Amino acid sequence: MQLLVSPSSILEARSAVDADIIDVKKPSEGSLGANFPWVIKEIKSFVKKPVSAAIGDFPYKPGQASLAAYGAACAGADYIKIGLAFAGKDKAKDMIASVTKAVKDEFPKKFVVIAGYSDYERMGSISPFDISPIAAECGADFAMIDTGIKDGKSTFAFMDEATLGRFTAQNRDLGIGTALAGSIRFEDIDSLKRIDPEIIGVRGMVCGGDRNATIREDLVKTALAMIR
Repeated sequence: MQLLVSPSSILEARSAVDADIIDVKKPSEGSLGANFPWVIKEIKSFVKKPVSAAIGDFPYKPGQASLAAYGAACAGADYIKIGLAFAGKDKAKDMIASVTKAVKDEFPKKFVVIAGYSDYERMGSISPFDISPIAAECGADFAMIDTGIKDGKSTFAFMDEATLGRFTAQNRDLGIGTALAGSIRFEDIDSLKRIDPEIIGVRGMVCGGDRNATIREDLVKTALAMIR
């Protein structure tokens, strides 16, 4: 299980370098808010770990999403993450196929991460369980669960350990990886170790509990020690 930490700036990234994956995003623009390409590029220049980049919580706009995914890959991201903030399996397939093609045609070794939301019912978006088979069919590498509405409620408020375990098992059966995120707390780590996804994503936890605060290097080290 790898620890992905999401800095919002170049300065914050320097406090997160011990993490397994450095995930560049802009929390002020949403759960998977996109940061600037020059921020991705600069962080990639000094981080000696894989770099991930969120490109947004997208409505059904496959053209825009594909261009954003391509831009993040060109800027140096090794993992390109997109959130599907809409409903409908056919639309999801079109979106996932377009984003995956945009990345993989030129960067076949980069990873495409397709995110759904644990609070998909209140978001009015597609279930993560419906995303996984489509992601696998379209050649994406990971299916992810995050929280779409950042109001302090965690993924565990909407999906219990057994449900998240089924999601992870489904992904393994499909041949893709699992990433779990969404206001994860230190007290959730024991459950996450039992679920055993490939990646857990955090921000608020290593900011002292407030995702709008600043990442603390000591809390990144604590999180790593707990998941090892």
